Amino acid sequence: MWTVAALYRFVALENLPDLQAELQAIAADNDICGTILLAPEGINGTVAGIGEKLDIFIDALDRVAGVRQGELKYSTSTGKPFLRAKIKVKREIITMNAPEANPTVQVGQYVTAEDWNALIADPEVTLIDTRNDYETAVGIFKGAIDPNIKKFTDFKDYVAENLDPAKHKKIAMFCTGGIRCEKASSYMLAHGFEEVYHLHGGILKYLETIPADQSQWDGECFVFDRRVAVGHGLEEGIHDICYGCRFPLTPGDKESPDYEFGVSCPRCRPGMTEHKAASLRMRQRQFTKKHPAMDE
Repeated sequence: MWTVAALYRFVALENLPDLQAELQAIAADNDICGTILLAPEGINGTVAGIGEKLDIFIDALDRVAGVRQGELKYSTSTGKPFLRAKIKVKREIITMNAPEANPTVQVGQYVTAEDWNALIADPEVTLIDTRNDYETAVGIFKGAIDPNIKKFTDFKDYVAENLDPAKHKKIAMFCTGGIRCEKASSYMLAHGFEEVYHLHGGILKYLETIPADQSQWDGECFVFDRRVAVGHGLEEGIHDICYGCRFPLTPGDKESPDYEFGVSCPRCRPGMTEHKAASLRMRQRQFTKKHPAMDE
């Protein structure tokens, strides 16, 4: 059984190439898989390991970035959730391209999972999902607005075109683990929204904490590993992924004649050329040959 650690922390970091080399070596020594992003504004990532080997890696992350003072959540996976370990240096740990969004300077009000239901029951609260469209297709809070964005940088356009500080007095936002809604809250405050809330620990903390019979969550939560989605109690969900378009799939999607493992699904097959399909089949054969344990 693999243990998966999802983490982030907004904290000033220096000497990033040195940190990158140090963490890559520790990951290799302990058979860690997953991705860690390092930037001047902090650390973000999801990694997995077995037993004390993951503990050793988390201890290293804590020494260099204090991850245990930030957001750190554990779950499990029956199989290896990532192919390898990647430690990357980036300009931002979550790209927004908005310098005014600086969580080390200001953020909205954190709301715990236990208090979330009461907040979003307030009729004056505008509840907004800050995730991408392929994530919201899997699940969303009841009554939430789906901005239908393709990437997080599009969230700025949604705010400019649809929200007004004079009209929308109370804003509550959420995302998978908390990092996007935390950065979005900083952006909203910088643009004049006065009462801004965000779900502390994100959807994953909510699903881990709130029993299903008390939950306002509808569906599953998309995650960025081979589990694809999780439900209440962070149990692995029923969704799969299309390796042609990277959109999540339901069991019903996989019954469609347009579904071909590693190639296509009902969403992407109608517009796919035969040349593209052939290329994807070749890619899947090469992948299966190299990683036979990860075949369908």
